This record gives sequence, structure tokens and C-alpha cells, in this order.
Amino acid sequence: MMQLSIKRVPTVVSNHQKDEAEETARQSGGCGKNCLRSCCIPGAKLPLYAFKKENNIGNEKDVLEIENKESPIAFLDFLVLGEWEDRMQRGLFRYDVTACETKVISGEHGFIAQLNEGRHLKKRPTEFRVDKVLQPFDGNKFNFTKVGQEEVLFQFEASEDGEVQFFPKAPIDVENSPSVVAINVSPIEYGHVLLIPRILECLPQRIDHKSLLLALYMAAEAGNPHFRLGYNSLGAFATINHLHFQAYYLAVPFPIEKAPTKKITTLNDGVIISELLKYPVRGLVFGGGNTLQDLSDTVSDACICLQDNNIPYNVLISDCGKRIFILPQCYAEKQALGEVNSELLDTQVNPAVWEISGHMVLKRRKDYDESSEENAWRLLAEVSLSDERFREVNELIFEAIAGGTDVIESVAVVEDPDTKTQSFEEENTITDSSHHAMVVGTQECLVLQ
Repeated sequence: MMQLSIKRVPTVVSNHQKDEAEETARQSGGCGKNCLRSCCIPGAKLPLYAFKKENNIGNEKDVLEIENKESPIAFLDFLVLGEWEDRMQRGLFRYDVTACETKVISGEHGFIAQLNEGRHLKKRPTEFRVDKVLQPFDGNKFNFTKVGQEEVLFQFEASEDGEVQFFPKAPIDVENSPSVVAINVSPIEYGHVLLIPRILECLPQRIDHKSLLLALYMAAEAGNPHFRLGYNSLGAFATINHLHFQAYYLAVPFPIEKAPTKKITTLNDGVIISELLKYPVRGLVFGGGNTLQDLSDTVSDACICLQDNNIPYNVLISDCGKRIFILPQCYAEKQALGEVNSELLDTQVNPAVWEISGHMVLKRRKDYDESSEENAWRLLAEVSLSDERFREVNELIFEAIAGGTDVIESVAVVEDPDTKTQSFEEENTITDSSHHAMVVGTQECLVLQ
């Protein structure tokens, strides 16, 4: 099997994240910290936010009703951001992200540049392999059950009685493996947290139907378009091979959110699939749907297809969960093959979901001072699949969504005269008889950590 070796600076997401060797040595002497493993979890209690499952996707009338209805606790303002600020006051973060310089780069797209020199305090490169086989979850390496309970903000679960409820101290249901929201101790932006579905199951970093729906519920519960969730797959700069989403609050639009789109099709359940236009990274945009579950299931099917075919990708959950971007990428592959310009590599920027969305987190003063729309575009263009490869991947996705049945209501693809992006030909749309074999690229890759 062909293996590619590349270097990368690790990101520390927990104060208890240690080298594997250090962790093994420490285990022989006992835990020594208030973690979420069997040594510390019996009898432990954490806050619990029980959200109400909504059946509809949320039109304007529904949104107004939700906004006018009193909730027992303000989810975003008080619970997420309030508890996050509490952890900041307690000194749990590795640096003060609110002191990082940030600016909007002049230009048509409004890319955001942030100087975060302290984000990687350990300048220690780590070797890892890239090949075609996904390594199973390894519990001996760092996973989120090893975080301290002080880093956990609250448990996030569906309400049993259908109403929003908040419990300041709730037992941890070990048998049912609670989902939790925890701080990222190396934050990118204000309110940076991690959503970890069914944390005690130690699921690998692969989206499933339940986990994505949970992330959409969190976006809907926050009810604020400036609070977004993101996901990085293995091979697309996921830091930890333990299923998690990231989220933070940023009070400006992401450039990707402002990019025009071209409708490809509408599914029978009302989900609309569009293609991103006039943006350096090619991607698909999902919205609509008769219910939140419909939208979630369609996007999950697409993500699972990419995972099954070893195609790295990033996901941005936008607009309170009503708009989802799927962005296949190949930057790590190009890195491993030596196809990335040395000037881009010198920036040490690993373009994950936030960078791809237009929030450029820069590690060197030089790059921040010289940041420009042209430089941002040049980096992100290296992330994108080629047009040909993007079409091949789309065929895989649409076949997976169709599932051998006729789920396509209509195809409305209009050529945009202002873009060079080619439209799908009608014969390439999905029907009952559409079955396309996987087309393998030069080297598909996943990160083995």
C-alpha cells in the first residue's frame, strides 16, 4: 500500500491532552484528574440542557413564535457564552482569544483575517501517515473522555417531555452516553466550543445520522445566524479522531455565506441541493426540506458517501441549521505529494472548515500584515477539487442520496453567464437507472492518527 508522510503541528483542544507515552505512564499511578472516564464519572453531575425536538424546518412564522415564546434559559447568550466566559475567568484557556487582532480584508468577498500567534504554543511537528485505510478508534490516544469535567459546559440532550428544560446539576447517564458541549482550550474565536455526540461511546470522527441531527438541533436552539457549527473529517484537518463538531460566535458574515449558488435539484422531501459559485472552493449547499430530519438525513447520506469513499471533506452548518455546506477537499493530499507551493506551506495554515469558510486564522505576523483577498483566494484554490473531480464526487453523492429510488422531484440547472463553472448535463442527473462506478483519483487520503 502506498503511504505518504507529511508533517503537521498538533492543536491542543484540552488542558489534559498529553502525548500517548505521558498518558500511559500517568495511568499506572491513577487518574489524578476529574475526567469523564470510569475512574471519575460515578456520582458526577453536570448541567443538562434538554432541548425540544421541532418537527418543522422553521419558516418565518415559526421563527417568530419561537422568538416570542419565553424559554427557561437563554441557550446562546447565557448558557453557551456565559459558561464559556466563566471558564475564561477561571483561566482554563491557553490564551485570551479576545485579544487576538482581527480584520476584514478589503475586497469583494470580505475574507476575515485573524492573527492567532498563540494558538500553537508547542512548535513540535508530528509525523502521520496518509493512505486509503481508516484506522479504527484508538482509546489509548487522547479522546474526549479524558477532558476534565471543569471543561464541560453542559450535557445536551432531547427533552423527554417535549419541552425545553434546564437542570443545573444532573446525573450523567453512563448507560445512554450523553452528548456534551465542552470548551476548546485553544479557541479560534469568542465562544469556541465542541459538541461531542454520545461522548462515552468514543465514536471515530465519522458523521452519522444521529450526530448530524444533534448538531442541527444545537444550531436551531442557538437561534442566531452568527453562531455556526463546523466539522472536519479525517484527511481534512480533523485534530482528534473522536467524533466532534466545533462551534463559535462571530458577528460578521462568512464569505462563503455570501457566495452565489446555483440550484441543481429539489428532492421529493423538499430538500434543495445547490452548487456554490464564484468561490475558490467547490462545494454543495443543502437547504429546505419538509422537516429538519429530512434535511439532516440527506446531508448525512452525502457525508457517509464521502467517508465510505475515503474523500476528505468539511461541513459548515449555517443560518441556524437551515443551510449546510459540504466541501470536499484535497489539500492534505497535495501536501503529501509535494504539490503545494512552498510559500503557502510556510504559512503553516491548515485549511479546515473555518479557513475554507473565509475566516483565515494566521499564525505569523507577516502573513497577517500582508493578508489580502488575492492571498486568501490563492490558498483556498489549492484546497478545492478540480472541476472534473468535483463532478465525479457529485455523481457518487447523488447516487447515494437517491439510494436506488426516484427521489428527485425536478432538476433546474441554469448556466450562470458570469461563471466558468460548467452546469450538470441532464443525463448526469440522478434517476432510477443512474448507477455510476466510483472514479478513483490520483491518491485518496485519510489521516491515520
